[in-house]
Amino acid sequence: MPSTAMCIRTLRAYAKYGQNHAALFARTFSASARRGEINKVYPSAAEVLKDMKPNSTLLCGGFGLCGVPDTLINEVLKKPEITGLTAVSNNAGTDDSGLGQLLRTKQIKKMVASYIGENKTFERMYLTGEVELELTPQGTLAERCAAGGKGIPAFYTPAAFGTVVQTGELPLRNKPDGTPDQFSYPKDVKVFNGKSYLLEHAIEGDYAFVKAYKADRLGNCQFRLAANNFNGAMARNAKMTIVEAEHIVEPGEIPAEAVHLPGIYVKRVIQSTTPKGIEKYTWSKDPSEAAEDPKAAAALGTGDTKAKRERIVKRAAKEFKNGMYANLGIGMPMLAPGFVGEDVEVMLQSENGILGLGPYPLKGKEDADLINAGKETVTLKPGASVFGSEESFGMIRSGRINLTILGAMQVSATGDLANWMLPGKVKGFGGAMDLVSNPSATKVVVTMEHTDKKGNPKIVKQCAFPLTGKACVSRIITELGVFDVDFAHGLTLIEIADGVTVEEIKAKTEAPFHVAEDLKPML
Repeated sequence: MPSTAMCIRTLRAYAKYGQNHAALFARTFSASARRGEINKVYPSAAEVLKDMKPNSTLLCGGFGLCGVPDTLINEVLKKPEITGLTAVSNNAGTDDSGLGQLLRTKQIKKMVASYIGENKTFERMYLTGEVELELTPQGTLAERCAAGGKGIPAFYTPAAFGTVVQTGELPLRNKPDGTPDQFSYPKDVKVFNGKSYLLEHAIEGDYAFVKAYKADRLGNCQFRLAANNFNGAMARNAKMTIVEAEHIVEPGEIPAEAVHLPGIYVKRVIQSTTPKGIEKYTWSKDPSEAAEDPKAAAALGTGDTKAKRERIVKRAAKEFKNGMYANLGIGMPMLAPGFVGEDVEVMLQSENGILGLGPYPLKGKEDADLINAGKETVTLKPGASVFGSEESFGMIRSGRINLTILGAMQVSATGDLANWMLPGKVKGFGGAMDLVSNPSATKVVVTMEHTDKKGNPKIVKQCAFPLTGKACVSRIITELGVFDVDFAHGLTLIEIADGVTVEEIKAKTEAPFHVAEDLKPML
């Protein structure tokens, strides 16, 4: 057995070896760091895109004009040799900004998007066969990009079951005369726990253009407010993710807990040099002014139209219960919170990545990074949170949203909804197909005028327009009354407006309906 002195000498020798080894490691690491530190920052957009290839799939972050990587898009515009692009984005900006510019120069051959919106160039090119369009529900689009970044090749979703997305009747390309030339393909359907789901494939991206608020030389990124939207999902997916950042900072200046996109996903970073844009300036009425809220005035109209819509909106406000999480469509639904009593607190969700929407800002207080799903400028309530679009739609599909109020073109006797397309016009799905995909958990309320401009009924036996969802609407509110919908047994009139008779409602309603024994006045 070794002596105590020998043990002490051995321990001292090991300690000295450890100190020398640690010092050597520190010197070696420090020298190697100086020789080849990680630096993903490039000097210009021209340099970062010098090897971009045509016929690539380009994933592009942004929602409306919020969080759009305009500096990178504008650089592609200067490179006419980059053609044949398949661009994946929620929308294509406007006629004069964002991806809309690359449509005009015909550098994009195909768009994968959820919404055309007010982009007349995009709509015209699609309807006349100049560009292919794979319309995709907004939540499905977000998840297809997110799944690709997680190594998941496909997934099942309840969104769009029973619609042209499922059946393969969606025109991908049109002939010059506007008639369909090529259709989508039918989706595989499986039933889980008694509910039908569609198989959707992940999207694989060659390049991703991303807009960040801050980025460091390691590629770590922070997004600001609602500018996260599709940027995070797109960034994680592509083989070559390129970030343009408003501020380029040193490692550590973005706190670890504030890194929304880890640098492992990012290959290149540049300084953003393009000013932010706002698509729809929307303001609240200044309390010092006596004039009517301009946004409300525009949505309600004038004269008889205003009276009808005010009645609908005031009744819709009664659907809110204290503690609810709700999602509202644009137009009349967005006005309903203005008629909710102060004793009812509701958290409003916007599918582009906001929970806790506040009122519209006062003029001059708008923020380009704060818009709602209608591309309107908004504010946040105390306690609000912001996140990416893929998380937002996870909340929706999983039934965390208690109530959604939407407009409609038609509602059928069994609660089918059509609200995304009229003949000869294409706006796109937006998030509506996801919003109505879980009616057992989310109450879907439709607010609409009882007839269209020509006097045709909008409550019909069967929808003539392409469906947004099957058997999903549980309540209809019009200026004439309120109907409850039983998906198996049809409609029941439960409230009637002042001065209106049941006979008048029957004359203006194509679908048959029952009249509740305790029919109440619509207040």
